Amino acid sequence: MALLGSLSRDFSSVKAPRIRWFFIGLAFAATVVNYLDRQTLSVVEPVLREKLHFGDIAYSRIVFAFMLAYTISNGISGPFIDRLGTRLGYALSMFWWSTASVLHVFARSAWGLGACRFLLGMGEAGNWPAAVKVVSEWFPAGERAFACGLFNSGSSIGAIAAPPLVAWIVLKFGWPPAFLVTGFTGFIWLAVWLGTYSSPRATQPLKEPPPSAWSLLRQRFVWSLTLGKIFFDPVWYFYIFWFPQYLASARHFDLKHIGFYAWIPFLSADLGNLAGGGFSAVLLRRGVPLVAARQTAIWVFCGLMMSAIPAVLAPDARWSIAFVSLATLGYTGALANMLALPGDFYPANAVGSIWGLASMGAGFGGMLFTLITGELVARFSYTPVFIGFGLLPLIAAAIIGWVTCAARPETVLIKY
Repeated sequence: MALLGSLSRDFSSVKAPRIRWFFIGLAFAATVVNYLDRQTLSVVEPVLREKLHFGDIAYSRIVFAFMLAYTISNGISGPFIDRLGTRLGYALSMFWWSTASVLHVFARSAWGLGACRFLLGMGEAGNWPAAVKVVSEWFPAGERAFACGLFNSGSSIGAIAAPPLVAWIVLKFGWPPAFLVTGFTGFIWLAVWLGTYSSPRATQPLKEPPPSAWSLLRQRFVWSLTLGKIFFDPVWYFYIFWFPQYLASARHFDLKHIGFYAWIPFLSADLGNLAGGGFSAVLLRRGVPLVAARQTAIWVFCGLMMSAIPAVLAPDARWSIAFVSLATLGYTGALANMLALPGDFYPANAVGSIWGLASMGAGFGGMLFTLITGELVARFSYTPVFIGFGLLPLIAAAIIGWVTCAARPETVLIKY
């Protein structure tokens, strides 16, 4: 079977049922839970730093443990979900990472915290391959970027909710209940998902097993997308894992004020998810070719991410938060279009594997730049870090916008 068609398994000739919006809503909710679990540590970190006695370099290694597991699991979870199917694969991922989140309660050292983050990263990696499969199964090409932006906006909502929610729980009840509350929300989602989701009949004839990871990596589209994400996603990881700490150490915010203000950049990121999908959809409606629409959107929103540079130079913390907010809007706007790319060219039984492989690039980049961040902050300041993360998106845009989008899947037979 050829691994391509101009637009794989498009539902343009099939009446797409309204239930698809409910299912993308579930993917959105899962992404909210994913980021609540992920972001809890960055909010609690100033408290744990005192309780467990660790510094910036140790914290960078704790984040590195998460990224290491996340990276390894991305290469496994994508093919795993493609083979198990969306319903069961998504459910197992949610069960794993929710359990790992609850286990944080038992951490009594930086090493124990790192072990819990490792387990969390193993499970959380499955969210995006599974959610991308939901989109590829239920949405036609013209709606995919918007649908991807919609479910991915859950990451911003989770990041918005985490600072005030977690700060309130910690101040009221202490730090262990914060991990319990965020962890148990995943089990509620799991019950709803297993009781409702099924793949559409339009995709059920795709009974062939997915292509192997090696056969996919030999395609320029896949390896260049993976390479581009090495330089793209570490910017987001910096804001997720380090921004509350930046407010505490560089801007002298206490936990209460972190809870008040650290959510703002993630609100703008939520708007970026919708703006990115909507922007490319408008271009498509005006007759811009699909690849050109994706390229344009990626370049425009990656350009906005350069606002990280004035963010660190601004003397007023309010301006700094505003510039970071513009950068996070740019990140999610570009990502909404990147998420749609595999489904634009490949059949539904391959997109989970493709996004899992591409996310391995994000993980490798995240591990590398997390360690660099810890060293730079400890030895110098946040200034070189923000400048670097303002420039990295341009490298990513060059690779993904020029190489990946131009590398249409090769017209060869892929052996299964």
